[in-house]
Amino acid sequence: MVTQLDHRIEAVTGHDIDTLWAYRDRGALDEPHVQLADRHRALANAQIGVTFYLKLLNRLTSGEFPVDGALFVRIDRTVDQLEEATEARDAAAHKVLSALEPIESAAASTPDGPPLSTDDRAALLAIAGGAKLREHLLTGRAFVTDSSGTRIPYPRMQKLERAGLITRDTSHPVHAGQPVSLTDAGRVALLDARRTPTTQAPKSPARPGASPSTPAKRR
Repeated sequence: MVTQLDHRIEAVTGHDIDTLWAYRDRGALDEPHVQLADRHRALANAQIGVTFYLKLLNRLTSGEFPVDGALFVRIDRTVDQLEEATEARDAAAHKVLSALEPIESAAASTPDGPPLSTDDRAALLAIAGGAKLREHLLTGRAFVTDSSGTRIPYPRMQKLERAGLITRDTSHPVHAGQPVSLTDAGRVALLDARRTPTTQAPKSPARPGASPSTPAKRR
């Protein structure tokens, strides 16, 4: 756990923090979860400062350095920096809670829905990254491709569309490609902790290290 709220976030979303951040970057979250992910990143960044100055204070008091006036000055300065970092961390945690608590309340009051299959989840995740519905001019066969060029079975797209989980922009001609995107319901379904989880979460770079000047990164 990087922050004291990680376990609550993971419990209500049904995903670890790595996956939540990766879904955020792929545009697979609805607005409340986008706000939660962004505020959690800020909290993780603030936690780096607390950890850094705490370790620095431990080193200064470990006996490694001569005990003199210069050491006392460094200790006093580090204590002040640790206090400031802690205040920033606590303020960031308060913002996370303000985004988290409405999601927890909504999850508690929403009845369970029918589970999504692993294939349906994989299709939603692919569409979240950008997809288009096309129709071959000669054969008339319809097909859906995601941003990486991978095809999504057309019947599956129809199923998700009937369920209200995706929508397509019909202002574009189908032979040129109609953009397909998740609806708010699709984003909620993709993130819903009570549905069957995907077998493989999207990957992103590692979370932050231990320098206060290092920006919070994705895992």
